[in-house]
Amino acid sequence: MSTFREAIETKDMDAVEALLADDVVFRSPVAFAPYPGKAITNAILRSVAEVFEDFRYVREIRDGRNHALVFEATIDDLTVTGCDFLVYDENDRIVDFMVMVRPLKAAQALATRMAQRYPDIQAAALAWAESSR
Repeated sequence: MSTFREAIETKDMDAVEALLADDVVFRSPVAFAPYPGKAITNAILRSVAEVFEDFRYVREIRDGRNHALVFEATIDDLTVTGCDFLVYDENDRIVDFMVMVRPLKAAQALATRMAQRYPDIQAAALAWAESSR
C-alpha cells in the first residue's frame, strides 16, 4: 500500500480512497462544519485534486499517528501554501483530515471553485456510498 503522499503525488486517487477510514472526518479550510464520512471526503479530495495546479508537497512531519504535509499549488494564477494534517487510526487509515491554506485571496479562490463543484461532489459521494453497500 502506498503512503498518502505517494498516492497524491502520483494522482492515484483510488489509493487515496483506500487510505481513508469509513468514519473519516474532513475539515475544510473554507467551510465551517466538518464533513463526516468516507464518501464525501473521497469526493472532495478527488475534486480538489482537479482544482489545484502544480500541486507539490514541500515538507513532511510525522509524530506517531499524526502527519503534516505542507504543500504549494496554484489556483486561478494565485500561489497557495497549505498543510494537510492527517490523523491515522490503529489500522493506518486516516480518521481525521484537516486542511489549512493561505493567503486569504487564494483561500477565497479555492472556496469559489469548490462551491461551483459542490453539487457534483455531493452526487459523487452519494453514488460512491450507494455502490459501496
